[in-house]
Amino acid sequence: MKAHFQCIKGCETYSLNEVVYQCKKCGSLLEVVHDMNSLKQKSGSEWKKLFQERKTNPDFSDQSGIWNKREWVNPMMDKDYIVTLGEGNNPLTPIPPAAKELGMKNIWIKHCGNTHTGSFKDLGMTVLVSMVNQMIHKEKQKIKAVACASTGDTSAALSAYGRYAGIPTIVFLPRNKISIAQLVQPIANHALVLALDTDFDGCMKIVQAVTKDNSIYLANSMNSLRIEGQKIVGIETAEQLGWKVPDYFVIPGGNLGNVSALGSGLTMMKELGLIDKMPVIILAQAENANPLYLSYQNQFQSFEPVKAKTTLASAIQIGDPVSRDKAIRELKKFNGIVEQASEEELANASAKYDRFGMFTCPHTGVALAVMEKLADQGKIEKNSDVVVVSTAHGLKFADFKVRYHESQLENIVSKYANKPVELEADVEKVSKVLYERLK
Repeated sequence: MKAHFQCIKGCETYSLNEVVYQCKKCGSLLEVVHDMNSLKQKSGSEWKKLFQERKTNPDFSDQSGIWNKREWVNPMMDKDYIVTLGEGNNPLTPIPPAAKELGMKNIWIKHCGNTHTGSFKDLGMTVLVSMVNQMIHKEKQKIKAVACASTGDTSAALSAYGRYAGIPTIVFLPRNKISIAQLVQPIANHALVLALDTDFDGCMKIVQAVTKDNSIYLANSMNSLRIEGQKIVGIETAEQLGWKVPDYFVIPGGNLGNVSALGSGLTMMKELGLIDKMPVIILAQAENANPLYLSYQNQFQSFEPVKAKTTLASAIQIGDPVSRDKAIRELKKFNGIVEQASEEELANASAKYDRFGMFTCPHTGVALAVMEKLADQGKIEKNSDVVVVSTAHGLKFADFKVRYHESQLENIVSKYANKPVELEADVEKVSKVLYERLK
């Protein structure tokens, strides 16, 4: 079984161990193309059986939700060089009260933030760092470090996996524009952290410039190896649903690698005979960083970058996403919809689903707000099965949660605020409050 990089416009192909991120002929992004004829030597039922058997294998890499399906991810990978922290196998949690309220058959949240560093970025970073590890130690390539631009989560994943593999990492962050939890992770993992006086798009320009020297390897999602890990989200979801897909996936998008990854995984499953239908993909953007939403308004006839405004969903505060061409292609293929959520909508949606026992990040709040908006408009049909992809753990955004419940978020009415009741340690006064609250 083989795989290679290919220009998305079909110009040229490259080896997966070549340090290349864009087509050398036309400058377009690359994608990983698999030898599907070889993969088809196994039937759909044989693949399902193999994946299930690996889950009981004591080999740690086989227990990874990504490397459990390694032939579909990177068949060129020598198992001895895999760098895994046990990523994947993320919970798919049904939310029956929400489904009933919106008239849906089922609503699930796919908790992709339940990973080692608390975000879905781990799913792709294990693939990228593993390949770099093989390039350095098996193929003796002279790679000094791996670098990324980040609004937080990519830097956490890169620094953790890089440190685990013993590979130096460099991260470029927009200064004072990410949460403390996101900033401290690469610091704790001993990355070289450069906090720049710019936004994510500015950091992205810098990292692209410094990685032109092939001694520093680029780890952002324009690197197609990342997409190969992230595509497991859709595959794993179908597996958890008995190898069926929902009617709709709703996924938040910033740099847009996630939506192209989701579409890629679903397409592979269909072609290999593991599923028999395709869902609609809904891409959710924050209103303050919405270039793809604006493009969708003119049927993707044009795309113009925007200057992203500050949003509570800081990880998707991106105005010039590098993976837009791939994202648009996948959305067209999946009858996609792009919708946006305001700051108040995303904050209240996040808090509302916390009341169902979740603890959602603001980016998941964007997806939840968009789901509710489209359900109200009838664009998500009644009695449908809907999966909302949660991209990070809410604990990484504890300050956002605190400010919401203290009604301290600027220009936002905290509809579901729940402040602690402060009173004396007096049984009578405590009993009175309990009586009033538990009527």
